[in-house]
Amino acid sequence: MQTPSQKSLTLKQVLIFGGLMVTLSMGIRHGFGLFNLPITSANGWGRETFALTIALQNLIWGAFQPITGALADRYGAYKIMIAGGVLYSLGLAGMALSSDAFNFTFAGGLLIGLAQTATTYSVIYGILGRNVPADQRVWAMGIAAAAGSFGQFLMIPTEQGLLSTFGSQDALLMLALMASLMIPLAFLLREKNFVYSHTSGDQTIQEALKEATQNPSFRLLTLGYFVCGFQVVFIAVHLAPYLKDLSRTYPSVGAPAVATTALALIGLFNIFGTYAAGYLGQRLPKRYLLSGIYLGRSLAIMGFLWLPLTPITTYLFAAVMGFLWLSTIPLTNGIVAQIFGVKYLTMLSGLVFFSHQLGSFCGAYLGGYLFDKTGSYLIVWEIAIALGVLAFLVNLPVKEQAIQRHVAA
Repeated sequence: MQTPSQKSLTLKQVLIFGGLMVTLSMGIRHGFGLFNLPITSANGWGRETFALTIALQNLIWGAFQPITGALADRYGAYKIMIAGGVLYSLGLAGMALSSDAFNFTFAGGLLIGLAQTATTYSVIYGILGRNVPADQRVWAMGIAAAAGSFGQFLMIPTEQGLLSTFGSQDALLMLALMASLMIPLAFLLREKNFVYSHTSGDQTIQEALKEATQNPSFRLLTLGYFVCGFQVVFIAVHLAPYLKDLSRTYPSVGAPAVATTALALIGLFNIFGTYAAGYLGQRLPKRYLLSGIYLGRSLAIMGFLWLPLTPITTYLFAAVMGFLWLSTIPLTNGIVAQIFGVKYLTMLSGLVFFSHQLGSFCGAYLGGYLFDKTGSYLIVWEIAIALGVLAFLVNLPVKEQAIQRHVAA
């Protein structure tokens, strides 16, 4: 493990190259919802098929993130990111070339799910933890999260443009080429002096896992993160078809430009939200900020359902949700680092992120499943509201103090 004197990347390098990595990896995936109707219509599939693919992608991402994180902590992050860039490109190409549901789900669910474990926040935050001073850590995590938000703002209009011009198959192949840029970025994030060391008295991976899973605050953070995943992935995957369905009653929201603009606004306002979360997280109790974010999401969804549906109310909802979208990430990971330290930060961030992805699986899949059963998304919207209130409550008692360990002489 690196010591402070062994830092091989500057703050500027980590933020620029790590930000570009997250911009690509998160930006591409945020646009998958735009492919929902074109792909299901072209192949004669129900929405449940596409929803299952995205749900599986999120589940694989979460299930393997602690393993990928442990490998990155042990062998160095850049090797893991290279593999992730390769898998991301192969997964997108596989989605483009698949003519049956099984192959499509394998490529979009398994391959891209594995790729995201190696190219998104947990691995980047591990690099940040090793190379950024503690008094700048949460702020730097906010910057990295904002880069993912910028990716959403940038890539959603780009993906809609590719879809409209070339169709879904060629659009996915072009995205595969873009994803391959993650491979050279991984080399630029190589920690040249990285050396994993373990001496007598050091905490082992098994001890770190036991310590975290037995910590009440870690369990509460994990429960809250489930809600985060449920809400954001349900909206990302199903907002566009939701607006299209209601265009029979509210014709002005049925144009593809409305959904595209709304998703892009989520990305734009998320830039400000994640930066603000990182900035405020260095100065205010992070648990209260998290609770406020979850409560704010529930209120925003309630307003969206109650107000008359127009492009303006849709854009207003997108702006508010965007500000609250991924602002949980720097705060949650900042608390994990504050309690347990940075030695196994990538692994522990991956562990709490697994709960996030269980929520993502439920949000993506239930959206498609309950729509096919009931013809409406209303039940899932109501579940999202109730879960937001639950997350507001469970984050309030989280303790942010560093854990006290007894080290043998």
